[in-house]
Amino acid sequence: MSKKTILIVDDDKDILELLEFTLSNIGYDVLGFLNTKNVSKVILEENIDLILMDRTLPNIDGSLYIEMLRSKNINIPVIFVSAKDSPAEIKEGFLIGADDYITKPFNMDELVLRIKAVLRRSNHETVEVIDIMTYKDMSLDLNMHKLRIDNLDIELTKLETNLLQILIKNKNKVLDRDFLIKHVWRDTSDINQKTVNVAIKRLKEKIDPNKDKEYIKTIRGIGYLLSA
Repeated sequence: MSKKTILIVDDDKDILELLEFTLSNIGYDVLGFLNTKNVSKVILEENIDLILMDRTLPNIDGSLYIEMLRSKNINIPVIFVSAKDSPAEIKEGFLIGADDYITKPFNMDELVLRIKAVLRRSNHETVEVIDIMTYKDMSLDLNMHKLRIDNLDIELTKLETNLLQILIKNKNKVLDRDFLIKHVWRDTSDINQKTVNVAIKRLKEKIDPNKDKEYIKTIRGIGYLLSA
């Protein structure tokens, strides 16, 4: 079974480092942030299994950030880890979209148990969902973010999976960079055409490392084409 990846956002550096240290030591991959500034990019590019989110943060408040994710149908499980501890505030956290809620100061053993419970529930909800797209000799597993070509399994990031999915859906169509930004990145505030070029280059290197088959063609000055 592959490692689960937990993303933590907490502006208290000591708490963040404690969570990173503890969760890493018990076998999780951990990505820690002091604010939400770069979190959207990571969520798009990495396979995140769970978010631990403080509600009171600089810049974008944690509660507002989770509301934004839910409004975009991003349903990664969320546990609020917050000093907001009144019954009304806890209820509000669940209404915003949290899967669980633990108040500060917290007991680490209890938090770990809650993390395991939420991950277990989310696995049960998704384990029977199989969504495969095929193209030529490629088989793309949208849920596991894996691509199989000629019996070779290739691990993709979430971003690469979404990018290849859009290309397969629109095979034989030239897709310009603005189209890809709109349909793959969605949160376009800090995305430019150079970002698209880099993402396409990395995807091409993964699916055709020896450059034997040109699955994705670059149409100079326009965009990209997945040819049949």
